[in-house]
Amino acid sequence: MKNTILKTTTLIIAFFLASFSLLCCSSDEAISEIETEAEVTTNTEVQITDTDFVATDWTDATHSKNVDPNYEEVFNDTEVKRLDFVISEENWEAMLADMTNLYGTFGGTNSGPGLGGPGGGSPGGTTTFTDEDPIFVPGSVFYNGKEWYKVGLRFKGNSSLQSAWQAGILKLSFKMDFDEFEDDYPQIKNQRFYGFKKFSLKNNYNDASQLREKVAAEIFKNAGLAVSNTSFYTLYLDHGDGPQYFGLFTLVEEVDGTVLDTQFSSDEGNLYKPEDYGSSFAEGTFNEDGFEKKTNEDEADWSDIKSVFTALHSDTRTSDPAAWRASLDAVFDTDVFLNYLAVNTVIQNWDTYGRMEHNYYLYNNPDNNLLTWIPWDNNEALQTGKQGGSLSLNFSDLSSNNWPLIEYLYKDEVYKAKYDSYVQAVIEGPFETSYIQGVYDTYANLVEPYATSELNGYSFLNNSSSFYSAISELKSHASSRSSAAQNYLD
Repeated sequence: MKNTILKTTTLIIAFFLASFSLLCCSSDEAISEIETEAEVTTNTEVQITDTDFVATDWTDATHSKNVDPNYEEVFNDTEVKRLDFVISEENWEAMLADMTNLYGTFGGTNSGPGLGGPGGGSPGGTTTFTDEDPIFVPGSVFYNGKEWYKVGLRFKGNSSLQSAWQAGILKLSFKMDFDEFEDDYPQIKNQRFYGFKKFSLKNNYNDASQLREKVAAEIFKNAGLAVSNTSFYTLYLDHGDGPQYFGLFTLVEEVDGTVLDTQFSSDEGNLYKPEDYGSSFAEGTFNEDGFEKKTNEDEADWSDIKSVFTALHSDTRTSDPAAWRASLDAVFDTDVFLNYLAVNTVIQNWDTYGRMEHNYYLYNNPDNNLLTWIPWDNNEALQTGKQGGSLSLNFSDLSSNNWPLIEYLYKDEVYKAKYDSYVQAVIEGPFETSYIQGVYDTYANLVEPYATSELNGYSFLNNSSSFYSAISELKSHASSRSSAAQNYLD
């Protein structure tokens, strides 16, 4: 939905000129300067200006909808590319004021930006989830000397966004939508970035290595699963005082776009982004709000989700397992889920199904009419993790009756045998120790100059040694997980 309805809440903020001071000061000094700055009245009204501009850099290959997505250009694994955002001073202030409205004062609950070393605790205070997304503003995106016009830019995330904000770190994730403001600017109707409409630009939150989002996605992909493509980019942002280095980011392809167009035969099926209550598939918890529709939104039809609930919780699970499997296999792609489950558990990814009710998509694949699992948001993967940690390979630590897609399938001898075979395939293929350690080395060498040169106040690293330690930890983790998987199989 186009962001033409503007919010006009007036706020008294304590962070005017925050982004200027962070460039040259430590995070503590910057926050102190923000807090002592004279109070300035600011609002969250998005400024729509320059409506008669001419899109002089527009070409079919780079800007139009009438081309196939150019993966070679956008998702290149051999170089770190650069994006520049230009946001007017007024719209930048509106974004910051909106963040204050959502999450409180910038730097308000934690005075230091660091992770405390690789795998350290998340900065910030108590997480308060909000259903409201930060506001979109129009801004220019520059890449390789070309401009993309009036692109919808907003901050993205929830707990990670709040934690970074409250820790006083301006390296925040962004959502990019290239025709978000086409109603206000007809010149950009159906604007695309080399065939892509939307991206997430992830800040590699809580990841001193800055590799986990990308490498985890590649492991899923190499295991044969549908998943977003990713690539490394640096971000420079000009909000009135020239370009500032905001750090190393991971560009992530959006599932409700080119992932469906290119990894399935059609994008006409129902796509759901499950979140919170109901998305665990626990018995009796189905509700439409728990399965947000990302396609076919105008059709109030969740019958495919309901069919999975019905089949999963049928009494035949214990009375006639073969009939139960046949019924579940008719509505849910159990092979894809078991493959995903094996990968996710071997590499250790705690911030998703099994511990948390989010970070996956379900797509009703038009080829077979089966709801198909798509992993999402993998920055917390490749570590033991928090919130009780990643699940053990035999799921002995799974909370009973809360996660039936794991509990019920693992208890079934046919499904368990498939899961075990996928575990074997993971450690022999995409997560084979020497192979994945080589991947870590390659990407570490690629991003090292950009990661270790991040600026204080725009980084989650305490210092450059945190980066090198995190790479070593990833390589040790790969070896230990191979041993754990082999011990489980034995």
